[in-house]
Amino acid sequence: MRLLLAGGGTGGHLFPAVALAQRLLQQDENAAVNFVGTKKGLEFHLLPKLGLPLQTVAMAGVVGRGWRAKLEMIPNLMKSMVQARVILKDFAPDLVIGVGGYASVPVLLMAKLMGIPYLIHEQNAIPGLSNKLLGRWAKRIFLSFAKGNEGFDLRRTLLTGNPLRPGLEAVEQTLPAKGKLLIFGGSRGAQAINRAVVEMLPLIKGWANCPQILHQTGEAELAEVRQAYENAGFDPQQVVPFIDDMASAYAEAKLIVCRAGATTLAELTVCGRPAILIPFPYAAGDHQTANARILEVAGAAKLLPQDTLTAELLAGTIKELFSDMSGLQSMAEKGRALGQPGAAELILNECRRIIGAPLVGAE
Repeated sequence: MRLLLAGGGTGGHLFPAVALAQRLLQQDENAAVNFVGTKKGLEFHLLPKLGLPLQTVAMAGVVGRGWRAKLEMIPNLMKSMVQARVILKDFAPDLVIGVGGYASVPVLLMAKLMGIPYLIHEQNAIPGLSNKLLGRWAKRIFLSFAKGNEGFDLRRTLLTGNPLRPGLEAVEQTLPAKGKLLIFGGSRGAQAINRAVVEMLPLIKGWANCPQILHQTGEAELAEVRQAYENAGFDPQQVVPFIDDMASAYAEAKLIVCRAGATTLAELTVCGRPAILIPFPYAAGDHQTANARILEVAGAAKLLPQDTLTAELLAGTIKELFSDMSGLQSMAEKGRALGQPGAAELILNECRRIIGAPLVGAE
């Protein structure tokens, strides 16, 4: 199978695509994959490190930008569609999968015009506008959440969960007794989380059982946050710009403070890790809050809205949870009950059904 994966920008869109590509290449030595993204997205830096091919289009996002960006959208879209046509013609994929992000739009539109079947993977509980529009011509719409079917033709939706990076499904179920406090705000970090944690450090320094921390800040605030850790008497090497081995990070964690993107929640549930979720309030349709509520209602996480977040509230919530190991383990088990392992295999076999190829691992 020749599979083209379109989209990216952030880890939430990119990591499921990477998981699909890596799994396909493991299963079939004759398979071929290609990615289409932009030079501004995470894919431009990450995919070369992973040895995965990337071609780019000139598409740019307009959400949260001014009227000038919206005026430039049409010529950018037309230019990107021309670039996408060249990529599609040269690679000649059997299928295209759109994983979200503005780079997916011109590629899927051009695939439609060229008669190449495409599929969509919707990661969030509230679908984005682009996916709703493009979903009308998709052969399948893969969902990470049962609630994510809003606006789609239900006959073409399939609940699959989110494909995960290697090693995550093998994370030990039992929480480590002396596990770390893992903090991250997505692939680029989160300023609100970084600032709350920095202000929290003096409050937790005197705790009898102060947890060891692993804090992913993103590149932009790395130096500032490291300095704050050192000033508060903590080891600044606990602060890193990006975590390459997330499977080990989850395995060593007893509690996690993070955003509530769909990929993050898929990882939390499959790994079985309790979390304090601080949704990004400006995400389209406030979908991160909708995502987080699913885990909170299930008893797998605590939701702290960003507009009420303080260092004192965060410290108090962490202290309460860390002091109750059985409660943490119960949260972990409730989260794992929501996990959907095997998403990559499920999606890839559905791709094979569409093109009439033999299934892999099917009875």
